[in-house]
Amino acid sequence: MNINLTTARYHIHGLTYRLGETRRNLQELQAARLLANEPAELEKAGYRCNAALATNTDLLSLAAGPFSDLLRQCAKPQVVLMHHSYPENTSEGGKRDAELMSRAKYFPAALLRKFQLDHIPYFGSYASGCTGMLSLLIKAAGLLAYSDQDSVLCLTADARPEGANYDMLREKILTSDASSGFILSKEPQGFRVLGLSYYSSSRAVMPLVEIVKRSVQMVKDLCQVVGIQLQEREALFHYPNIFTPAWDMVSRYLKVPPERRILDEMPERAHCLSSDSMISLKKWHQGNKGRIHVVFNFGSGLHLGV
Repeated sequence: MNINLTTARYHIHGLTYRLGETRRNLQELQAARLLANEPAELEKAGYRCNAALATNTDLLSLAAGPFSDLLRQCAKPQVVLMHHSYPENTSEGGKRDAELMSRAKYFPAALLRKFQLDHIPYFGSYASGCTGMLSLLIKAAGLLAYSDQDSVLCLTADARPEGANYDMLREKILTSDASSGFILSKEPQGFRVLGLSYYSSSRAVMPLVEIVKRSVQMVKDLCQVVGIQLQEREALFHYPNIFTPAWDMVSRYLKVPPERRILDEMPERAHCLSSDSMISLKKWHQGNKGRIHVVFNFGSGLHLGV
């Protein structure tokens, strides 16, 4: 699915993020029995450390920082979109409500209550996993196109559920606790969104070679749809902090020089799920008018987005 937004003129601004306060290396994580893999295997994948919530903080505390930043730039929000990658994050901490239809502890509602905000339409997202940024963008663009809203607040937050590992056994992906957000609006500031390409599969596993082939083709198709030539622009390519060999191959096929490939602090902060792209975009927005940013998302589901 390709989405052309060149005539819509929507912009991303207000990018913000927070990481967990506790930084631990692989040996410390192993000693705490928080790893499924051996440190040597994760080091080979490119990881050294991660960021985690401190014992006295929770998901709401983590998300409160970026949400506060968004509210400072948009004091009277009109609509809020929220995303999380772990199913356990649908609830506040504490005992679960046995009533299946209860939404009293749903994460977005809990955060809005924390900030004493009521009567604001909010929507939750989960199934798109680490492609959360792009799924938030797609939903936000639809809201701006078919409502009387001028801006949409988008927030994602992910904290390791109790009893889970910080790494995935098969994929050898080390993760961090992180929250991030942005504002999509019609106001011309920050990054202008030209278009998106999105692919989903119901399979449990996608081979790396297929990720590479589809990523390359999606970039080419999207460039054709929105009418740009990457070779004529100093484009930056933002990759998630996972599967380094796959993104190296994507770069080779697309002839991306090393200085334009961004895997942001993968050894130091690991993979921050939906926050990876927002962190690197915030760091690399340098006010260079006309520079193209190509953002890749891959998440469990399975979903691939550009």
